[in-house]
Amino acid sequence: MSRVQTIEVASGDGGQRLDRFLRRLFPHLRQGRIEKMCRKGELRVDGGRVKASTRVEAGQMIRVPPIPDPALEGKPDAPEITDADAKMIRSCVIYRDDHIIALNKPPGLPVQGGSKLTRHVDGLGPALRFGLDEDPRLVHRLDKDTSGVLIMARTRAVAAALTDAFRHRATRKIYWAAVAGVPSPRMGTIKFGLVKAPGHGRKGEGEKMHAVHPDDVASTPDAKRATTDFAVIEALGRRASWAALVPVTGRTHQLRAHMAEIGHPIVGDGKYGGSGQENLGDGWGAQLGGDISKKLHLHARSLTLEHPVSKATLHLTAPLPEHMARTWASFGWDAAEAPVDPFEIE
Repeated sequence: MSRVQTIEVASGDGGQRLDRFLRRLFPHLRQGRIEKMCRKGELRVDGGRVKASTRVEAGQMIRVPPIPDPALEGKPDAPEITDADAKMIRSCVIYRDDHIIALNKPPGLPVQGGSKLTRHVDGLGPALRFGLDEDPRLVHRLDKDTSGVLIMARTRAVAAALTDAFRHRATRKIYWAAVAGVPSPRMGTIKFGLVKAPGHGRKGEGEKMHAVHPDDVASTPDAKRATTDFAVIEALGRRASWAALVPVTGRTHQLRAHMAEIGHPIVGDGKYGGSGQENLGDGWGAQLGGDISKKLHLHARSLTLEHPVSKATLHLTAPLPEHMARTWASFGWDAAEAPVDPFEIE
């Protein structure tokens, strides 16, 4: 067992999540233990309480409580990467150079692990080294059930630059979704604030974001302003539509909560478009029935950003996952005919 330590974040380590920073220093340290130390207030940054997801900056001082010896930590919380998983994650690569890797993340695969998640993109990092000595680093996230473009940095310096770009919204992300009904007007902006509501389970399971009218955000505790642009690309009568969504802000579940709030939940979204959710199409909820998949129909279609090293404009596009491609084929929607950016004015 080590003693209490105070560690200064070096200039090249800024911009990392706290849990990743610690696990690079203490490879045997489990994710669950890090989260527990945060909950108990034992792990602090500049004297303040933090979460495992808190990003640390150069010069900050991290108080680390006594860490058990590696032998006492038991099995690592991530199993050895199988050949099948290595092949799978490598097949997801849609762009790679010496500085970044871009994946078309499949639906159902978490980006990072938790207390009960051992198979995730971050844990499969060793399969994405492609000759380098270190794993690529996550610089943004996608929900577990959302597919599409996910970018990773191959060095610490590039990770810091990309993290800064996402934080200051110097990137453009366009999502594709199938939504119940057809929004009217067909192009607009949603500005409902969002506040997290606890779930009803013993450990808070089922927590979700609740929409708050823009006029009430300032007076609602913990509510945050959120903005989403939307545009209908094609519609199937009044039953469903193919929408492009741009998250101007980056709140948890923002696109899902916003589309449900305006009466057009994303197809397959049982959390925000359940049977109690009215939709303005042909009934209730986000399930269209028939042969349409019940999986979430939300896909990070494209990401445009300045390359952190070459400074060239990089436009990354991810093909639809299988279940969404089947829905598009059923409805006669052709991805090849969609505008690159439906929000641009000709």
